[in-house]
Amino acid sequence: MKSLNSVRRIFLLCTVSLLGLSVAACNEAKSDPKALVPVRLAPVEKITVGNGVRYSADIVPYSQVDLAFKSNGYVDSVLQVKGTGGRRRNVDQGDWVQKGTVLALVHQQDYQDKLEQAKAQLSRAQAEFDKAKLSFDRTSALYKSQSATKPEYDSAQAQLDSTAASVAAAKAQISEAQVALAYCSLEAPFDGWIVKRSVDVGSLVGPATNGFTIADTRSVKAEFGVPDTAINRVRVGQLLAVTTDALPGEFRGHVTNISPAADPKSRVYSVSVTIENPGNRLKAGMIASIALGDEKLPHPVTAVPLAAVVHDPNEQHAFAVMVADANGDTATAQLRRVGVGDAYGNMIEVTSGLSEGEKVVATGATLIKNGDQVRIIP
Repeated sequence: MKSLNSVRRIFLLCTVSLLGLSVAACNEAKSDPKALVPVRLAPVEKITVGNGVRYSADIVPYSQVDLAFKSNGYVDSVLQVKGTGGRRRNVDQGDWVQKGTVLALVHQQDYQDKLEQAKAQLSRAQAEFDKAKLSFDRTSALYKSQSATKPEYDSAQAQLDSTAASVAAAKAQISEAQVALAYCSLEAPFDGWIVKRSVDVGSLVGPATNGFTIADTRSVKAEFGVPDTAINRVRVGQLLAVTTDALPGEFRGHVTNISPAADPKSRVYSVSVTIENPGNRLKAGMIASIALGDEKLPHPVTAVPLAAVVHDPNEQHAFAVMVADANGDTATAQLRRVGVGDAYGNMIEVTSGLSEGEKVVATGATLIKNGDQVRIIP
């Protein structure tokens, strides 16, 4: 009996000890502080902006076309021009040609033969028509004097109509043969530079075979992409300054085309600036630089990092930042609505709501909410 009381006493002591440990553990768990979200801060600062935001552009010809043959056959000749040393050579890339110049000629004999055949067919058809006309006139006169029957008159009329149709068909064949013969000549459609030559004497060509590529660079276009945040600063007819690393000085041109829709991949709008290029100084393929906006001196604006700006949870189309009230290594984040302006690289202008020198959460702003305690990291 004494032994049983001892066991009970030990059991009670163990139970009390376990309860004490549990309470202590709970108190210890309650005393553990909540982990703070680590963030980086950035100051609200003044940055200098002006015409420093520039766009890269490509110089392309005002017009460039591929000249294709429409007649089948072997190339009989290619335009000859004066080369180095006074020797004649085939026209090639870099040569200037005038509108209407014959650049290449397909072998014409087959097409000339077809034209002669069409002319002979017309002569036969015309002779048949003349014969049918005489017969019809004679039959018509006899029919009027009731010396010919109605079937004879109808037969003469039908013969006249048939030969007239044959004459018309022969004339159409002549016209077709003349067009095919004319297509043996590949001509320059405008004054321009030969960009590429794809044929030589003896080359077999056919419809859609590309013989030459010609470009008109008396005017050129500088083509560049503009994001939606800046497209409202561009308008057709606007005068813009264009510079290149390859050439000294500045070129000026007018905006002639603005794409109505953004490219689905790059999300930018294509803009073309046409520049007069009489001396052919600007070459296709050059890289140019274009600045948008009015000619203003650089000026300071209040700005914060782009990553600091978040959508205001209280209003769908408003923006806000998390202003940090720092206290050592920790801070209290307070949501504040701001007005924003243009973006300049990775910075964005703040038009209202902030003062220079205040600090905002630049990294981790989307992970916290108004009133949260945060841990500041370098």
